[in-house]
Amino acid sequence: NKHWLLFQLDGMCQKVEPDPKTKAEKRPNGKSKSGKGSGKTPASKPKVKTTPKEAQTYLTQVVNKGRFQKVGDTLTVQAGDTLELRCKGNPVQWAVPAYLEEDDEGRLRTVQHERYGTLILANATAADTGEFTCYPMYCEDKDCRKQYDKGVKVFIFFSDPQELFVPSVDYYKVIQLRTNWPTVLPCQVTSPQAKVTLHREFPPLEVKVDGLEISFDVKKGFTIHRPKQYHAGSLHCVASLGNLRQSSTTYMLIYVNYPAAPPFPAIQTSFDTVAVGKNLQVTCTVIGEQDVVVDFTWEYPGQKIGRPLYTQDSVQTVQVDGQNRHRTQIILLVDEVREVDQGTYTCTAQNLEGSRSASTTVKVQSARTTTKPKKP
Repeated sequence: NKHWLLFQLDGMCQKVEPDPKTKAEKRPNGKSKSGKGSGKTPASKPKVKTTPKEAQTYLTQVVNKGRFQKVGDTLTVQAGDTLELRCKGNPVQWAVPAYLEEDDEGRLRTVQHERYGTLILANATAADTGEFTCYPMYCEDKDCRKQYDKGVKVFIFFSDPQELFVPSVDYYKVIQLRTNWPTVLPCQVTSPQAKVTLHREFPPLEVKVDGLEISFDVKKGFTIHRPKQYHAGSLHCVASLGNLRQSSTTYMLIYVNYPAAPPFPAIQTSFDTVAVGKNLQVTCTVIGEQDVVVDFTWEYPGQKIGRPLYTQDSVQTVQVDGQNRHRTQIILLVDEVREVDQGTYTCTAQNLEGSRSASTTVKVQSARTTTKPKKP
């Protein structure tokens, strides 16, 4: 069987005239539709430029020779068939599922015609299931770029009677449960008619999918919208269609308490001005969320001569606006200050969301300026 698809951009409400600058170029005789030449418009009859209505984008499928059928945002094709997509435009660019981008085994090819681009996928398999997108290109001379906002997308299921889930080479997959980001279990099916459920392995039970805390999308899989620690563990999906029932890849969900934002360090010195030979302490403090690890790095003047880094660190629980927070503190110890220790001290604090820095300047008084001259 061969499936033909056609992407078209047609005006649904009114006819859209071509751009006057390109209209003559598209016609071999260089004339406009009215039969007049492509010369300049007389000044006495200036043309008024109007903005046409936005063209509606839709997808049609060639079900038989000369017959077309409009389809929605999904399509089901039998595995083993040949798929051909057409997208109006010159030029156009295609985006295909990652599996096909990595290894199509010579089954995938694209051809650019005068008015449309073609994508042909031969001997389709269940692994080809995914989103196919055509992007019209905007070109100036030889410089072309995608028009992302005008891309036409269709999610295609390549149905295989022996494969309910899109095949994967992984027996299990590790996924982080981030506290500040939805988590997706990508157990994609090859048929939109398959019934899919989510299951925990230990203890073995079916996980409730209420559409709020956890939801299912036939094109993506299961989404845990606000991950919590109790969502962690080993889970898998089960699909059933007719008499066939299959399990997906096992997903190892690891809970990670991601911070809401990078840390905000505050820096303070024991002396803004310190005498040579005295001891100096530079303290860097971060008050943040509990159970969020903060790492510190230092930049200091003594690095230039290889002065070693000596630090002391501590973590305490403090109350901020009625909530328990962690105060992480690190102290840079500079013993027996020298003149080379004068300059800028910078503390950089980093967590899983990013890093921020804080700096301060220390002035060192030399022995000549600190010793009072004797009276004559």
